[in-house]
Amino acid sequence: MWLIWAFVSAALLGFYDVFKKQSLRDNAVIPVLFLNTLFCSLIFIPLIIASASGLIPKSDMFYIPIVGWSDQKYILLKSCIVLSSWIFGYFGMKHLPITIVGPINATRPVMVLIGAMLVFGEQLNIYQWIGVILAILSFFMLSRSGKKEGIDFKHDKWIYFIVAASMLGAVSGLYDKYLMASPENGGVGLDRMAVQSYYNIYQFFMMGAMLLLLWFPKRQDTTPFHWHWAIILISIFLSAADFVYFYALSLDGAMISIVSMIRRGSVIVSFIFGALAFHEKNLKQKGVDLLLVLIGMIFLYIGSKS
Repeated sequence: MWLIWAFVSAALLGFYDVFKKQSLRDNAVIPVLFLNTLFCSLIFIPLIIASASGLIPKSDMFYIPIVGWSDQKYILLKSCIVLSSWIFGYFGMKHLPITIVGPINATRPVMVLIGAMLVFGEQLNIYQWIGVILAILSFFMLSRSGKKEGIDFKHDKWIYFIVAASMLGAVSGLYDKYLMASPENGGVGLDRMAVQSYYNIYQFFMMGAMLLLLWFPKRQDTTPFHWHWAIILISIFLSAADFVYFYALSLDGAMISIVSMIRRGSVIVSFIFGALAFHEKNLKQKGVDLLLVLIGMIFLYIGSKS
């Protein structure tokens, strides 16, 4: 059952990327990101209040427990990691085609595997090594596709922004494994709803400070902000994707490595919309690059099951 929810999360994540790209077109990044954290918080604050007042019983999947500082400090760290990833990712998404960003983000499971190998001492088998090599090869092929659109992977800072976002996202994935694992298995054993709700609220306050201190004083000298209906859809689809993701991880037998790989399948949704809605270029060559990424993910999946 957790596999099905992982695929649902991947589809929702794909639409999240599409609405994020739509919202950022000729728009100021920091206000868009601030509104995203605001709307996400507004989704969870009523659930926190309803849980605390007893309107939502503890047996309900939407119940959010009140947790003390001993647990909140772990969630606060997750907020910092995720928000750093988002800041890099939003700026990169604004300035690059989604058909470039998507395949780069899809290599995140490879980074998770390498991180697990370095941090947790895990050993990769032959299938996983093939997946890693294919992902690296696809990245270099994608750089050739980017050159046709004037994007130099070696010197374009927005490429580095997306890579940084992906690496921080991989760190967040590894950290999720630590947060969700039981103390018996070396983790913290946090409640999934507590993690999702409170880390969004922490991010709202962080982005509020950035909006007031960094963007607002210089707003006349930067890209102006304008409202777009897609902004609220960013929060809705992101919250839904994360909710399903955390729910999948909470089910018996769920494997973080496989769930993370399946979620990267969101690139298929974003790639299709990049072609149909945003009319991006060089789709045939990028499609080959994307196919290599997906084949690499299949080898990672096979390697994780063997």
